[in-house]
Amino acid sequence: MSNGQHSASSEAMPFGLSVVEGVTGGHDGLPGQQVHALAAPPSPRRRLLTLDEYVAGVRGGDRSILARAITLIESNAPAHMALAQEVLRALLPYTGGALRVGITGVPGVGKSTFIEALGMMLCERGHRVAVLAVDPSSSISRGSILGDKTRMERLSRHPNAYIRPSPTGGSLGGVARKSRETLLLCEAAGFDIVLVETVGVGQSEIAVRGMVDFFLLLMLAGAGDELQGIKKGIIELADALLITKADGDNRARALAAQAEYTHALRYLTPATEGWRPRAYICSAQTGEGIAEIWREIERFRDETTASGVFAARRRDQARDWVYTLIEDHLRTRFFGHPVVQGQLPAIEQAVVEGTLPVTTAVQTLIQAFESALQGEGTGS
Repeated sequence: MSNGQHSASSEAMPFGLSVVEGVTGGHDGLPGQQVHALAAPPSPRRRLLTLDEYVAGVRGGDRSILARAITLIESNAPAHMALAQEVLRALLPYTGGALRVGITGVPGVGKSTFIEALGMMLCERGHRVAVLAVDPSSSISRGSILGDKTRMERLSRHPNAYIRPSPTGGSLGGVARKSRETLLLCEAAGFDIVLVETVGVGQSEIAVRGMVDFFLLLMLAGAGDELQGIKKGIIELADALLITKADGDNRARALAAQAEYTHALRYLTPATEGWRPRAYICSAQTGEGIAEIWREIERFRDETTASGVFAARRRDQARDWVYTLIEDHLRTRFFGHPVVQGQLPAIEQAVVEGTLPVTTAVQTLIQAFESALQGEGTGS
């Protein structure tokens, strides 16, 4: 069922999950829409929603309006971004109530299979589960996350679940901003658990760690070197390690890996104050370990809430996010300015050849940038 066909009342007709593509710009229902990458025939332009309609629709659990609000958030058009921020500001009092869990691991570790098994268990227990993704590569390759509608087929059909593929948009900073704001919209819509999947290992893990309460690292057993090239820094981000595919002939190897990781974790600095990460095993095929890891996540929430660490992390994340957005904005404005773009190649080449000191190069670019801004301000 498409979003356009969905009734405004989710009670009048049971809603089957619609997995919606991210966008690079434009918004369905807003002027200036541009459709990229999809070959489907153009659909009739929908009426522009008002701020009040967005807020009421999201708060009322209308999946169609939630999807349109997320598309608005993902748009890079300045007019859309302005309305999106108004929507977020109005919904902010209704956010923060969900347990936010980040999930990462090397390709092939079984993230989607695990998330579907965990999500189904939680939905059957009466929770409302949103699954988001952070995948900067998706803007180039339409990354594997965009296959979640088929890789999580059972979960995608559950009425208590909502899966949103990674927004496209180039830089990790842009993708992370859109994912973080999408998380807030899902909370305002009443989802009490948000699972944030990240692809591979690298900078996206650090971005996701900065927007979730609990960070889970999935690992494989029996793959030679048990560290599998995972950087120590990534392991130190985790609040728990989970060895997947612990079934059949691989179960003994998973238990051995669990013992090895348990020993190694003793020597690493915990990611969360007052919490000691542990290693667990699970099988998404048999269901073993799924309930156990969720009990660990609930125990984490209860203990860190009681100690004040949970609330302190949320405050720190909000403050850090302010500085992150400022840095991203200034970086984009600096490197996107025509004066900088015009001078940078020659200055960079001079630095590489050793004919210009790095500090001089940086000062030259910054002075050129600031002079250009002053000229723009005076109209000269």
